[in-house]
Amino acid sequence: MAGKVWLIGAGPSDPGLFTLKGKKILSEAEVVVYDALVGQGVLNMIPEGAQLIDVGKRASRHTMPQEEINRVLVDKAKEGKRVVRLKGGDPFLFGRGGEELELLTQEQIPFEVIPGVTSALAVPAYNGIPVTHRDFCSSLHIITGHKKQGERYDIDFEALVRTEGTLVFLMGVTALKDICDGLIACGMDPDMPAAILQKGTTADQKRVVATVATLKEESDRQRVETPAIIVVGKGCALADKFAWYEELPLAGKKILVTRPKELISSMAAKLREKGAEVLELPAIRTIPICPNPALEASFEKLGGYHWLVFTSPTGVQVFFDALKQAGRDVRALAGAKLAAIGSGTGKALEARGLFADLIPDIYDGEALGRALAQVCRPGERILIPRAAIGNRKLTEELSKVEHLEVEDIPTYDTCYESQELIDERMEFEQGRIDYAVFTSASTVKGFARAVEGLDYSKVKAVCIGKQTKAAADALGMETYMARQATMDSVVECVEALCGDRKNKVEQEGDGQWIC
Repeated sequence: MAGKVWLIGAGPSDPGLFTLKGKKILSEAEVVVYDALVGQGVLNMIPEGAQLIDVGKRASRHTMPQEEINRVLVDKAKEGKRVVRLKGGDPFLFGRGGEELELLTQEQIPFEVIPGVTSALAVPAYNGIPVTHRDFCSSLHIITGHKKQGERYDIDFEALVRTEGTLVFLMGVTALKDICDGLIACGMDPDMPAAILQKGTTADQKRVVATVATLKEESDRQRVETPAIIVVGKGCALADKFAWYEELPLAGKKILVTRPKELISSMAAKLREKGAEVLELPAIRTIPICPNPALEASFEKLGGYHWLVFTSPTGVQVFFDALKQAGRDVRALAGAKLAAIGSGTGKALEARGLFADLIPDIYDGEALGRALAQVCRPGERILIPRAAIGNRKLTEELSKVEHLEVEDIPTYDTCYESQELIDERMEFEQGRIDYAVFTSASTVKGFARAVEGLDYSKVKAVCIGKQTKAAADALGMETYMARQATMDSVVECVEALCGDRKNKVEQEGDGQWIC
């Protein structure tokens, strides 16, 4: 049985610009053939277990010839696989998508094309440049700036000048001088506004606005890097007036967020809203312990517990999934009070229609244990379904209450994750990551395994609490701790560190930096 091929445009880089349809199809892919210009945020969406085929394709550096790429798509589809051809931008705009469909059509392989947001529109928009404007121009022309070495351009510069529209050149950085000279030679005003836009929609976004006559000189002076696009037209003069991206508090910052692979990271979403480019990589995986005779036995006596204690959102999820599997629902918890280690765990309970009776002021195991010890009475029974590597401080505090019956049941294991798509170690060694955000000691340890051999002093770590910070300190990272163990507080800490609010970052008496 033949498979199918989807040509998907991944957009310019920002994962928020990846289409909903593209994301859905990618999540179901068995084989992913991807280009170098696909953004890291989109690469992170590739499902685990999919076969990865890197075909490179940057200017002058192709990992695999186009003819071979075409054949790979056919061969994998003939194996009965769901094949995604993942391209930066849009597959039909200088993406050679048409060439790939020629062979698929010839071989009678079914396919679909899912358009992507093109950098020709998105990158100027992220730089405050309208490519059309009623007062300046009413047409847009997108031209490939690429040409084979030693050959002349097959571009009618005279016709382009006559359009009096906005010109967008893709893949033309190395030929910037030839493009500008060609336009001027064919009658364009040398003072026509022009811009070169580097790595749009990423933390490395840079905008150089000049004129057609001076753009090459300014580009060299400001050391513009590829990939970049060239925009020529009166709309470029509006860039400073309409600039919006750099006004966001975390614009130009790249933040690493570690997380369990199973969880959608609201932390990453909050940072992206502030303008950060977020590299969201798994550090740990949580695996429910199954079968779990101890947990199953606790379900038979749920009515006898005075307190149920949850120490993580994952613990809540695993417990209620197992409860459902056992054919029970929340009515089985009647009479028991609920304790949660923090607001995140409390929200996980609220999502199931339950409210925590106790959440400590400080969100860690020791504080939770102390708070419980103050309200529990001798003889009461407590059930703690949590990670196998749970914090001992919690049970140590509870042990101070006489005749308290505590059942501390491991419900899930924590395993360390690694991935092959993005070289995290190189990102830090080359100074591409501004801060790493850690939400548990486990994610710190998982990160350390993934970047083994890294000089950890290169890592600026923003930690959610004391235990997480202690794990980062032990590795020699430069550490900062949020004032409260909440995601909002962590985001505020990152914002203070990155912005002009560094006066809000304080060193407490014990040497800890708090923000």
